[in-house]
Amino acid sequence: MPSVLLVTGLTWLSWFPFILYDTDWMGREIYHGDPKGTPDEANAFQAGVRAGAFGLLLNSVVLGFSSFLIEPLCKRLGPRVVWVSSNFLVCLSMAAICIISWWATQDLHGYIQHAITASKEIKIVSLALFAFLGIPLAILYSVPFAVTAQLAAKRGGGQGLCTGVLNIAIVIPQVIIAVGAGPWDELFGKGNIPAFGMASAFALIGGIVGIFLLPKISRRQFRAVSGGGH
Repeated sequence: MPSVLLVTGLTWLSWFPFILYDTDWMGREIYHGDPKGTPDEANAFQAGVRAGAFGLLLNSVVLGFSSFLIEPLCKRLGPRVVWVSSNFLVCLSMAAICIISWWATQDLHGYIQHAITASKEIKIVSLALFAFLGIPLAILYSVPFAVTAQLAAKRGGGQGLCTGVLNIAIVIPQVIIAVGAGPWDELFGKGNIPAFGMASAFALIGGIVGIFLLPKISRRQFRAVSGGGH
């Protein structure tokens, strides 16, 4: 169980920067808007937020369809492989967000707010990335809870208690990112890129730790359950 809590915490540390800053990232770094700037900049920011909201809609659609595949995948590959694979997908996705931000600025050393207007191709790629993240998000909302429940049943523990403890491993990363991501971004002065870079690193660490520490769960007995975010 401690290994599950550790990997869960690392996994959520990699997700919360995106959950907190997804639409803000679209508004500021893809559409180059500023809610406190000129009217044109404020309008650009609002357009980016609306595009980000549409991206989250696509994300939810992909998540919904992907959820039907989780149990068959876990029975075929094992829940540990599926969970770890999702961490590596998040690692690549968060790194891709940093690359897209750099692509949008066309200047590795420039500040996000002074970048040129993003092209249509960049906006399409950003929306595609939002949609793609629905796949690992579906895994995140199901597999850790299923693994916890089955470990509790196997070892004679209370499933409710174990799930409650698992939620602590979700809430603590949320507090850490909520408190620390803003100052971390300001330290580098590069918009949300530092937070997403940190998220990519956490996802990579979570995947590596999961390979070695996550317990093995019987593929035949695995049953997916749905959890939730915080």
